[in-house]
Amino acid sequence: MEHEKLGTTGGLSAVKDISLKKYPNILKDYLKCGFQATNLGSAGQTIKQMIEEDYFILLSFTANMMASGLRGAFKDVIQTGSVDAVITTGGSIDHDIIRSYNDYFLGDFQADDNILHEKGINRLGNILIPNEGYVSLEEKIRPLIRKASKENDVWSPKDLTAFLAENLEPKDNFIQRAADRLLPVYSPGFIDSAIGLQIFFHKKEGNKFILDVSKDLVDLENRIMRQDKVGAIVCGGGISKHHLIGSTLLRGGLDKAVYITTAQEYDGSLSGAQTREAKSWGKIAEKADTQTVYGEATLVLPLLLSTLM
Repeated sequence: MEHEKLGTTGGLSAVKDISLKKYPNILKDYLKCGFQATNLGSAGQTIKQMIEEDYFILLSFTANMMASGLRGAFKDVIQTGSVDAVITTGGSIDHDIIRSYNDYFLGDFQADDNILHEKGINRLGNILIPNEGYVSLEEKIRPLIRKASKENDVWSPKDLTAFLAENLEPKDNFIQRAADRLLPVYSPGFIDSAIGLQIFFHKKEGNKFILDVSKDLVDLENRIMRQDKVGAIVCGGGISKHHLIGSTLLRGGLDKAVYITTAQEYDGSLSGAQTREAKSWGKIAEKADTQTVYGEATLVLPLLLSTLM
């Protein structure tokens, strides 16, 4: 239809969060299917073992996933209490807050991006994000940055995220579920986000505001070093993935790890690096139980995370 080609929101379907409770646990059947289905079934077993053996479980994911219906899956996982810490990007916090108040829409991977730009619509794959969402975010976040600045000159991303969750109008979103359960949400690249841009504007006005990422790393390390067994569910790559596996280096690496990825290793990228490569760095223990599933997150994560329900 013409409105879809032009990227307008009239008549388009909104992106909806999915619920893990709607998905049966069929991973046992996948074990003997072959190809990536077998890897997915094995990954499900590894995660189940983490829970049964009382592992300290780290979860990492990237912002694009929070922009999709996977946001609901992550919210459900937080509700179970199965995950002990989250590492993600600043963009994830952006998307979570924006979607609490504004819809994202389903578009087309082949949409005309010049026309979308003219109409004030941003494309993330086949998800359309109107500029109004970011305007709404700015209106809500800027006064909270001023409030936070009056309370303290120095903030870590984890503490600032919890502060935002506490001070935003109550919504059933990811960061507020995490705050309610005192679950730490670490974001080593927090400044690279729309909220980070508001911090920039705040400082340009002559205000003092220090974002101390190293404070979060100390906190994360202290939590990890106290644990007998540490496992990870790594969704995607980038800084979220590396911050997670890197944080375990001083304890001899992860004891169990599950990777979900679409990236390949031939270019030497961290995103494409397999679990065996992390063992060479000591970020995953040599004898660790690991599984890598090649698949796009919206297809495989609902099935995999259903293991936690």
